[in-house]
Amino acid sequence: MARFLFVVPPLVGHVNPAAGVAAELAARGHEVAWAGHEELLWQLAGPDALVFSCGLPAGAPARPAGLKGPAALRFLWEDFLVPLADAMAPGVAAAIDAFAPHVVVADQQALAGGLLAEARGLPWVTSATTSAELVDPLAGMPKVADWVGSLLAELRARIAGGRGSADPRFSPHGVLAFTTRELLGAAALPPRVRLVGPALGERPSTIDFPWEWLDPLRQTVLVSLGTANTEAGARFLATAAEAFAGLDARAVLVDPGGVLGPVPPNVLVLPRVPQLALLPRVDAVLCHAGHNTVCEALWHGLPLVVAPIRDDQPIVAAQVVAAGAGIRLRFGRADAERVAAAVGEVLTEPAYRRAAETVAASFHAAGGSAAAASHLEQLALESLAHLGP
Repeated sequence: MARFLFVVPPLVGHVNPAAGVAAELAARGHEVAWAGHEELLWQLAGPDALVFSCGLPAGAPARPAGLKGPAALRFLWEDFLVPLADAMAPGVAAAIDAFAPHVVVADQQALAGGLLAEARGLPWVTSATTSAELVDPLAGMPKVADWVGSLLAELRARIAGGRGSADPRFSPHGVLAFTTRELLGAAALPPRVRLVGPALGERPSTIDFPWEWLDPLRQTVLVSLGTANTEAGARFLATAAEAFAGLDARAVLVDPGGVLGPVPPNVLVLPRVPQLALLPRVDAVLCHAGHNTVCEALWHGLPLVVAPIRDDQPIVAAQVVAAGAGIRLRFGRADAERVAAAVGEVLTEPAYRRAAETVAASFHAAGGSAAAASHLEQLALESLAHLGP
């Protein structure tokens, strides 16, 4: 039996894949603990999860809805990633001291995890919940890459005493990437990346859903912009609801911010849905190209309409289109007519579903949670052997 510490940011899409791997490790008899936001972790990993609470940045600025390009990258690093690492560092250090893990699993956006694990001489693995960093989005921008490097060096000096040299986004012990070549494409990858496919373990849910609303004789589309795009997505959600007024299909539309007014009778609006339980009962997904939602849809062989907003989403959307599994819309220019046309096409043109099913087959073959857990077990065995009796 080994001990595994998962270090995660306060982001649903980053916790869910880790929770699948953690559940698999626990089922194999290992001890699992978490360092992160306790309320979110108890919600997503289960109320019995062992959580070491980490702080959040004080007075973090809200992200402007229209932020894109270099300005968005600067905001991501200066206003989110680095302040989050500074805030989490004391909690991560306390978790390492109290839990004494044999292996640390650190999310790419929880920089404190990799930096402190390396500084303590612990084996650590990176959890890459999106493929954006794997395809090197800073290639061709050496000045930006140097700027990111300087931010990481200053952060290492503050929270890890300057010890270590590895990029905390790419552990030399391995990177778990929750995708496959069939979606990722042929891009060159950093060393020691293991493509394990989505990790869709049992996910606790207390969300009620009116299952009787679904009609097996009519196609249904899940419409979701994730949990972090309420402000940016209000217009798009209203447009999507309008688009279904002219379609025979039905829509389950996720509106966490309660921004929608009246909708057509074939649209069901809910603040949250049990997504993993719902996906096997829908026929397509309209979303923002968040990596988690895309992979969960493709796991079930569902074609997609993707309208990326920012960050990694344009990269993921391009992968969906290149795989032949969906259609891309421009988020800011998609009107009801364009949305309806795209949804209608993926529902009626079988090539999109066939391509989605090809990706699904690769996902299932990759092993998901089981493959990730086996790699972590091997690393733990090496760590225990090094420690000796």
